[in-house]
Amino acid sequence: MHPNAVMLAVVLLGNLMLPFISAQNEPKINASDQTILSADTPLKPVTLQCNLTTAHTPHRESFWVKNGQEIANTRTEQRNTVYRIAKPRADDSGEYMCVYTFDMAPNANATIEVKAKPDVTGHKRSENKNEGENAMLYCKSVGYPHPTWTWRKMDGTSYTDIDNSTGRFFITNRDNYTELNILNLDISTDPGIYQCNASNVIGNTAQTTILRVRSHLAPLWPFLGVLAEIIILVVIIVVYEKRKRPDDIIDDDEPVGQMKTNSTNNHKDKNIRQRNTK
Repeated sequence: MHPNAVMLAVVLLGNLMLPFISAQNEPKINASDQTILSADTPLKPVTLQCNLTTAHTPHRESFWVKNGQEIANTRTEQRNTVYRIAKPRADDSGEYMCVYTFDMAPNANATIEVKAKPDVTGHKRSENKNEGENAMLYCKSVGYPHPTWTWRKMDGTSYTDIDNSTGRFFITNRDNYTELNILNLDISTDPGIYQCNASNVIGNTAQTTILRVRSHLAPLWPFLGVLAEIIILVVIIVVYEKRKRPDDIIDDDEPVGQMKTNSTNNHKDKNIRQRNTK
């Protein structure tokens, strides 16, 4: 056989065996099963555990990661590593990973999911706007997996799903956050109770926001109230003046001094007449 043909056969055989050899040399990690946090029963401490059972090169250390971020103070040199959640809440749910590092090989890891139904931790309880303005309602949650968000509006005794058929409603969803924007508020149709609903495979939860829409005259109401008070006060004063007793008003057409003068003159005329008689 030609030497080049032999060499080519050796290379091809090596390429075929390489994945098998690599797979045999990969570290083996035994990890805990997924955990589901139940909000309906008292929560017990949760223990996540990983054990490096097989490694062809010495490992250096291990640590824990939650949702892509390393958890502080979890680095150890032990093959068996444990992470405990003393009082688990929905906020503690997520994707946990134990990571092993090696001096002469790539890192190895195993993933453990801690699941919980969504819990809405932040939302607007109410929003007050003027007609023609824009309104923004939002909700944020904790829980894993990330929820599917929907928005609804109270219509009579039931809720109606919100869509963008009017061109004024815009919904933005981002993992554990949702936002509803309403453009050019209509005072006759937009006020009411709005509900954000977060749902995943474990369960769902919802919260409501009250939207109030005021008329364009709303900023003038304080001024109109003061003006009304002034008008009422003026009317009361005018009515009071008109209903005063006649004795309280001095009539300038009846001079008091004139009556005294006439009396004096009459007395003098009487004396003159008496003298003439004598």
